[in-house]
Amino acid sequence: MFRFAYPFAFLLLIPLGAAAWFVYRRRVRQALVFSPLHRIPRTGASTVRLVAATVMPAVFLAGTALCILALARPQRVLSSSRRTSDVIAIQMVIDVSGSMQALDLSTRTAAGTDFKTRLDAVKDTFADFVRRRPDDLIGLVTFGGYASTRAPLTADHPALLHSLKGVEIPRPAQKPDGTIADREELMTAVGDALATACARLETAEAKSRIVVLLSDGESNTGIIRPKDAAEAAKKLGIKVYTIGVGTNGRAPFKGRDMFGREVIEWANVTLDEELLRDIAATTGGRYFNVRDPKGLEETVEAIDKLEKTEVGRTVYEQYDELFCAFLFPGMAVLMAGLAANALVAGRLL
Repeated sequence: MFRFAYPFAFLLLIPLGAAAWFVYRRRVRQALVFSPLHRIPRTGASTVRLVAATVMPAVFLAGTALCILALARPQRVLSSSRRTSDVIAIQMVIDVSGSMQALDLSTRTAAGTDFKTRLDAVKDTFADFVRRRPDDLIGLVTFGGYASTRAPLTADHPALLHSLKGVEIPRPAQKPDGTIADREELMTAVGDALATACARLETAEAKSRIVVLLSDGESNTGIIRPKDAAEAAKKLGIKVYTIGVGTNGRAPFKGRDMFGREVIEWANVTLDEELLRDIAATTGGRYFNVRDPKGLEETVEAIDKLEKTEVGRTVYEQYDELFCAFLFPGMAVLMAGLAANALVAGRLL
């Protein structure tokens, strides 16, 4: 099988064609009436220059066209295989509200306390989850006061994990009077996030379509109510597995004292487990808690029982690169044209 790895390179033929039209449009034939032809010197130099002036533009255009063809990277596929796998379409939804900065999921080690925010724990949980699902189509949505799609449904899990690394909690911007300007971004819009995830799953080809929603707080903003989003998921046949992160009560946060030193401060946090349970129950999913790694294990076991869809993929394993067959002749034609133009016409172009 023959193919071009970068077919968009052929778009360069458009300006090349425009250049060819511009060159030949200006080549207007002109003549001077001169009756005593016997007085014209009969040498071959003028004839050679005339031929060179006529041929050189075509030579340059042909050489450039060959280089563009090489840039498109022609390939001959030597071997390919058809792979089928059983997949589930999974949309991961991660909370990045301000309360995700709580340190109540930190672990104690022999060297001391390994401080870890709730978001850090969720990202580790998500990364482990993705590694356990090598064949599934997985996407990523994050939400605070607003929902944002970070990655569409994809089987390219390394790219997905790369997007996950860039997920951070928005830093509060303070006004001159000390109030927070973007307070909305630090809130929790569970309904908007769930609705966004359902929209991304609506056209997925897999029979089993699920949402894994990880949150640590209660819904306190957004346009769509969580109950309405859950009903929409139910109508679409999408199951929602909810995972509550952390606990209720007081939780430690990193802060700074009046001298700029890093200190641990305590604040009240709320985990609306009832809301997460209701969303899961409405859609036929389940609710888990990740105060310890056991919650993730139970989630994976439950998802493994879902109906999978067999999806075929063509995997290309080896290519024979053919661009050299066009690049070298193209460069040779261009160099020959430059040399001939310099020798005959006394100029490079």
